Amino acid sequence: MNTPIEPLRGLTRRLQRVGMAADHGGWELKEFLAGKLREAGHEVTGFGDRKPDLDDDYPDFIVPLARAVACGEVERGVAICGSGVGASVCANKVGGCGRV
Repeated sequence: MNTPIEPLRGLTRRLQRVGMAADHGGWELKEFLAGKLREAGHEVTGFGDRKPDLDDDYPDFIVPLARAVACGEVERGVAICGSGVGASVCANKVGGCGRV
């Protein structure tokens, strides 16, 4: 039986500061997700280009995002690249960032 999922009662919704970074391989997904997060009321900070650029390189955007997470400038970080592997390895090399 399919029933609609009820929101959990008694829980308050907490808006967060979210940083997002992507190279050209993940740019479109980053823009889509950023829009959805903003619609939900979250504050989104972009790290990277405002348009896709085939000459960009993910460490140029992922490292500043990871540093922002580590120092508390943003509470969460979303790092996207073409495969997802490079972005996660790059972000995890920044001390204090946590796991990506």
